[in-house]
Amino acid sequence: MVTNNPILQMFARSPFKPMQEHIAKAQECASELIPFFEAVKADDWETASQVQHRIATLEGEADVMKKEVRQHLPKSIFLPVPRTDLLELLRMQDKIANRAKDIAGLMLGRQMAIPEAIQPHMTDFVRAALSTSEKALVALNELDELLTSGFSGHEVDLVEKMIGELDDLEHRTDELERGIRFELFQIEKDMNPIDVMFLYQIINWIGDLADRAQQVGSRLQLLMAR
Repeated sequence: MVTNNPILQMFARSPFKPMQEHIAKAQECASELIPFFEAVKADDWETASQVQHRIATLEGEADVMKKEVRQHLPKSIFLPVPRTDLLELLRMQDKIANRAKDIAGLMLGRQMAIPEAIQPHMTDFVRAALSTSEKALVALNELDELLTSGFSGHEVDLVEKMIGELDDLEHRTDELERGIRFELFQIEKDMNPIDVMFLYQIINWIGDLADRAQQVGSRLQLLMAR
């Protein structure tokens, strides 16, 4: 039977293709945080608003894809991995895009300036978080090869190595987060207390983005174990 539904067509090509398309969209959304933070540092709120709009649009597209995948994910016994595991993986992927939207939305809404003292490390922090989600995307794109290999052999070793690198990147992000929190603590007495509170929230959300990416890797590791 021929179908015109793009999600079903992706499932026909590969049981994992829609998952891979979704995390690619989530990563595309999150990567817009780089130009967003550059605009914020330059106090260019017009550009920041444009980038935030792109982030919101991409997050909306990812959300539509998530709903389509949930609706059309096959329920047959012929899925190579448990359906519930794929749905949980999808949920974790979606949180990457959601968190990017949260960060840009709050910062734009309050026109939150980043203190000059922490700007360099904030840039490193954001890039480290996005490197983590990028590694999750690369690892998930190996699912088809894992299936072909019967979840065994060299391909498993390759993905296990990627998951280890993903864990290292998330650990690096944690270290940068602790450093930025300490730097902010050193200067917070000279800042508006409300601004400090929201800046700590943004720092937490950036770290959470990396955490969600690591959870994608952990779920992928669980799929291989089964």
